[in-house]
Amino acid sequence: MFAPIKVNEIRALKDHVLVADMNFEGRKLSSGILLLGDDLRSAGIRPRWAQVYAVGPEQTDIQVGQWVLVAHGRWTRGVGIEDNTGDVTIRRIDTNDILMVSDVEPTDDNISTADLIDAKDRW
Repeated sequence: MFAPIKVNEIRALKDHVLVADMNFEGRKLSSGILLLGDDLRSAGIRPRWAQVYAVGPEQTDIQVGQWVLVAHGRWTRGVGIEDNTGDVTIRRIDTNDILMVSDVEPTDDNISTADLIDAKDRW
């Protein structure tokens, strides 16, 4: 495991969006239903919310601090950094696959049928 890279500031280029705080763990809904975590295959496939960490100078739709819902898999692998807030994992997302934007941290308790059906069970 690599140690986080210590940085003072990260800037995104062009219209790129960098995010942090993307959650890949399983979830428990208020109804008690357990939804699977992401196993990198078929379980837990769903869009993910992430907080915007940095935006490029050409990005006009999204601001730092907002929360974005990104279609499944439309982000890069994470890069661990250490900034003035502590250890953070940064990812670049595909701006064409941002489904929603929120100014406040959204609750993540929606149900998707992809969470409930494994690909091999569909056939």
